[in-house]
Amino acid sequence: MDLTIKTYPTFDRLREYCYRVAGTVGLTCTHIFGFSDPRALDLAEKLGLAFQLTNIIRDVHEDAALGRIYIPDEDLARYGVSPQDFAKSEATLGVRELLRFEADRAWQMYEEGAELLDLIDVDSRGTLWLLVHTYNALLARIESLDFAVFGERVRLSKAERMIFIARARFGRHTRDNVLEKRDRDWRRAGGSGSRRRTG
Repeated sequence: MDLTIKTYPTFDRLREYCYRVAGTVGLTCTHIFGFSDPRALDLAEKLGLAFQLTNIIRDVHEDAALGRIYIPDEDLARYGVSPQDFAKSEATLGVRELLRFEADRAWQMYEEGAELLDLIDVDSRGTLWLLVHTYNALLARIESLDFAVFGERVRLSKAERMIFIARARFGRHTRDNVLEKRDRDWRRAGGSGSRRRTG
């Protein structure tokens, strides 16, 4: 699809792409992790979609430079954003609102897919916890920066990743602690676009 498709008219079409690039990986990993409840496969698919949406949001500027716009056309129209807006040096207000909309979609998938943690074999839960927590922590970081993804690539620090690894190895792995807390109120509280999360 990356060789032949440059844009996606609808979210359903993008979902197909996300399934092929990430959902299938999630299904494969879930078989390796081990499960008995058939719901696990649907949840793995949702997490794969959440992971890929996070990547798309983070890389929207870089992808546009390659001539690829993964954000659906129907969403661009809803927020009055043109493909050319992704090539600018800074994200416009419309782009930020659009990316916030896509982030909300990803968070919904994370929240629904987090149930998978309870359905895979106990010995595999630390690995899945690390994958889910790392990706949604990255999305939380992007949100805390008000979607300023047009400059240096947003990353988690090495220290943060090491802490996550330690928690995955030695901590408890539950649906209650796998998702990073979102700081939804930082803008209303007078935060700046460069404020980093502290929670």
